[in-house]
Amino acid sequence: MTDARAPRVLPYGDDAVLVELADLAEVRALDDAVRAARATDPEAEAIVDQVPAARTLLLRVRDGADPGSLPVERWWAGRTEAAGETGTTEVVLDVVYDGADLDGVARLTGLTVDEVVARHTGARYTVAFGGFMPGFAYLVGLDPLLRVPRLDSPRERVPAGSVAIADEFSAVYPAATPGGWRLLGRCDVELFDVDRETPALLQPGTRVRFAAS
Repeated sequence: MTDARAPRVLPYGDDAVLVELADLAEVRALDDAVRAARATDPEAEAIVDQVPAARTLLLRVRDGADPGSLPVERWWAGRTEAAGETGTTEVVLDVVYDGADLDGVARLTGLTVDEVVARHTGARYTVAFGGFMPGFAYLVGLDPLLRVPRLDSPRERVPAGSVAIADEFSAVYPAATPGGWRLLGRCDVELFDVDRETPALLQPGTRVRFAAS
């Protein structure tokens, strides 16, 4: 896939570049292209980390490598529209759907509570990028009928394990924290554990399903 638009590649210290893109869809497409390149392209061997965000992708290289030599434009030109499909890991999260905002989401969407749950569990999600605290992952793939705004006034405390939605995303709060997303339920899962080899359970590209329990 090619077009006239190109990403903006900026130096980011001595060992990284920051790629600026137009939107999340472009970030996901380039993120997937780079992940694929790291498995097959010798010019991607120097990359030791890639960190997607809402409109940027950070690429960090090993000591002594030149981040400016990364062929970002070539990977961009070879990207596909099937963003988020390169990950092979799938995590299934069991959820008790008794959230404080479940009835409110049903009213906002014109659905019944059972329909809200069915649409939330029926979707297939992908981790787009990490969030504001360790283990928090922005999940894309939410059913369009469940897209609702954040609360007008955030809660002072959202319990750990809360399953929530806001705008185009779903997420699970890894720890108790203030938050403004609408709560659908709760799950008992350790999303971030410093003693694990990979501390964050939900890495960018990971596929996620929710199951009602």
